[in-house]
Amino acid sequence: MKHLTLLALGSRGDVFPSVILGAALQQAGYRVRLITFASFAPLVARFGLDFAAVPGDAEALLASSGGLALLESGQNVLKQYRALRQTFWQLTDGITNLLSQPDLWHTDGIINQLPASLYGRSLAEKLQIPLINIAVIPMLRTRAFPMVAFPTWPSFLPGYNALTYRLAEQLVWSGFRRSVNQWRQNVLGLGKRPFLGNFHPLNHTPTLLGFSPHIVPRPADWGPNVQYTGYWLPTEPDWIPPDELVQFLADGPPPILVSFGSMAVRDPQRLTALVLQAAQRAGQRLILQSGWAGLGQRDLPPTIFSLDYAPYRWLFPQLAAVVHHGGSGTTGFGFWAGISNILTPFLFDQFYWGKRIQMLGVGPAPTPQQTLTAEKLATAMATAVSDPTMRQKTAVLGEKIRQEDGLKTAVRLIEQLVS
Repeated sequence: MKHLTLLALGSRGDVFPSVILGAALQQAGYRVRLITFASFAPLVARFGLDFAAVPGDAEALLASSGGLALLESGQNVLKQYRALRQTFWQLTDGITNLLSQPDLWHTDGIINQLPASLYGRSLAEKLQIPLINIAVIPMLRTRAFPMVAFPTWPSFLPGYNALTYRLAEQLVWSGFRRSVNQWRQNVLGLGKRPFLGNFHPLNHTPTLLGFSPHIVPRPADWGPNVQYTGYWLPTEPDWIPPDELVQFLADGPPPILVSFGSMAVRDPQRLTALVLQAAQRAGQRLILQSGWAGLGQRDLPPTIFSLDYAPYRWLFPQLAAVVHHGGSGTTGFGFWAGISNILTPFLFDQFYWGKRIQMLGVGPAPTPQQTLTAEKLATAMATAVSDPTMRQKTAVLGEKIRQEDGLKTAVRLIEQLVS
């Protein structure tokens, strides 16, 4: 039985797709080890994967002063970088120490979710085994559009789009360069990577994209090593909905879900009040998912249901729309269910998905979290529910997305690459 090692770090929205992919690979007959934050141990155990823990708690890191600065920086790349530096310094020692354990080197392939393939590429080089990069965000170099989180500039600036990827690579590499090179030399017995990191080979590394070409059309300059699979959406057939949720859904028209996932906010009570006011103005019933934002910690009217958790595959087809931060997974589920995504992005790729939704006509224009008001959210809710053209477009797109089987495609491609 072949063994595969998955490296994944980030928020729950970053890590969960890797867990789902790992579970699908395990069902296909592989043994799979996931390397991620210790705080995700219950999630990894629920899907039956082997686990190697990087010390740390993703929620605590995100809610730290550095993490909140990142959330509040919007699309300002320099502010995002300064905040990210804080998390880099907390992560590097933990990752380096963990990956210095030789027992983690007994594997037949590396599947890497980390940006720039920082540790996965070196480990695959040392062990002379296949490296497969995976991504749920379009982060590969292209001249077609800029790196996510960078502004879109007019086409009369030749070379700008390509330059944004070089800049992003250097921003990440500068945070990890010292620890990666020390680990390569002292533990792996490999040479140092150059000062600028040598990222060109990544453009030829097998890369699987866990999203749909119906959402992100394929750029002409991506090579055959880049393969779309479709979204990696989990199935949880053993989950049983609570009676109260079933009754709420039956008691009126389809509600709107509000969930900000793994985004932390400074004032959950203020944000909850804003959401409730918007729902009242728009005349909509809501399901309010608490998440890391801590929504709904107060008395709620009968038109609002407070939810801790429900599988999105079960819940989303019963909704009128979904308001969320714009994580790739939640956005993908909205597309799959054929309902409008109403985005209030906090950071990074969330702004990109908001623009794609608007351009495809399957949701209202995004409103950044720092400028969100009850009036703006109420208007977006009303548009998503009542605009007939938008509803038709979301239904058609949903049919296309449901024809894709992202996990089955990803497993098949990985089998070919590690055979």
